[in-house]
Amino acid sequence: MKQRAHILDRYLLTQMVPPFAIALLAMLVALLLERLLSLFDYLASAGSSLGTCIALLTDLLPHYFGIALPAALCISVFLTIRGMSDNNEIDALQAGRVSLMRISRPFMIVGLLLSAASVFLYGYIQPVARYDYRAGFYFAEHTGWAPHLQAGMFASTSSKAVMTADSVSHAGTRLRRVFIREVNANGVAHIITARTGALTISEKTRSTRLDLWNGEIVDDPFQAIKPHKPTVTHFEHVVRVIDRPTRETTFRSRGADERELTLFELAHDLRYGLPGIEYRTLRAEMDFRMARALAIPFIPPLAVALAIGSRRKKSVWGLIAVAVILIGFDQTLMFGHSLASTGRLPIWLAIWVPELIFCIGCLAALLRRSRGSWRRRTLTRASA
Repeated sequence: MKQRAHILDRYLLTQMVPPFAIALLAMLVALLLERLLSLFDYLASAGSSLGTCIALLTDLLPHYFGIALPAALCISVFLTIRGMSDNNEIDALQAGRVSLMRISRPFMIVGLLLSAASVFLYGYIQPVARYDYRAGFYFAEHTGWAPHLQAGMFASTSSKAVMTADSVSHAGTRLRRVFIREVNANGVAHIITARTGALTISEKTRSTRLDLWNGEIVDDPFQAIKPHKPTVTHFEHVVRVIDRPTRETTFRSRGADERELTLFELAHDLRYGLPGIEYRTLRAEMDFRMARALAIPFIPPLAVALAIGSRRKKSVWGLIAVAVILIGFDQTLMFGHSLASTGRLPIWLAIWVPELIFCIGCLAALLRRSRGSWRRRTLTRASA
C-alpha cells in the first residue's frame, strides 16, 4: 500500500513539474518585460550602459519571483488536475478509494517547501535586492557628467576642454561631426574631430566616457610656440574619459525603509526600536511577509477543488474563479498591510483575518468538492 502511495505521489509530481516550470518562466518574462522597456528607455536617455540595465533587472528579479511563485504553483496544480479529470483519471482514483484530499497531499507538501523558501525570499533576499536596486538607480542618475548636448552648442566638459557636435540624437548621447578642443597637462592644446561619437557612463570608473569613431587629432595650429609644425593623427576608434568624479558618490545606508530590513533586523528593531520608523509599521511589515508565506500551502487545495470540471463539457469558470480569488486575496492583504502600517486598523484585523478566511476557505472548498464526488460515486453504485 505504501509503495502504491509513493507511486501515486511521484506520478502527480511528475505531471505537475513541467507546467510549473513553464508557468514560472512565462510569468517572470511577462512581469519583467514592461519594466525592462521603461528602464531601457530611461537609462538610454541618461547615457547609462546596457550593463546598468541588466544589473537593475537582476535586482528586480526577487520581487517578481515572489509574485510569480504562488501563481505558478496554482496554475500547475490546476492544469494537472484538470487534465487528469478530462482523462477520467480522477474518477479511476476515486473508484479505488483515493480521496481528493489524498490526491492534494503531494501538492500541499510542495506548497510547504515553497512556503519555507518564500520565508527566505521575502525575509532576506527581497529586502537586500530592493536596496541594491534603489542604490543602483541612484548611481545611474547621479554619477558622472550629465551627458546631454544640443546641436551646435559648446559644452565645457572640464576646465580644460570644450566640445560641440553638429547633430545629436538619443537625448544628446549620440553625436555626429564632433569637435573637441582640450589642453593637456603640459599646456599643449589639441583639436579632435570625429564623424560620430557616443556618450555613456562607465560602470568601472563611474565617470562619463566618450567614444569617437573615424576622426583626427590635430595639434592646435594657433598656439604661440614657434616654430610649430602641427601633426595630424588619424584614428578609427578612441575612448576618452571626459569627466572623472572628484568625490565618491554615496547612497544612504540600508534600513531607512522597513521594506529593506530582513526578518532578523525587523525582530531586533521591534524589540529595541528604530528611529524614524514606528513600531506598528515594523510589526505590519513582518506580519505581512509571514502571512504571504503561510498562505502558499493552501493554494493547491483551492486549485484542486476548482479544477475538477463537468464530465460532459469543459468550462473555464474554474480557472477564472481561482485567478479572481488569488488576486483578490493578494490585493486585500496588501491593502490591509497599508492600513495596519498607518494605524487605521489593528494588525490582526487587517492582515490575519483575511489570511484565516483564505486558508479556511481553501480547505472548505476541497472538502466540499470531495464530499460531492463521494456522493455522486455512491449514487452511481446504488443505481448500478
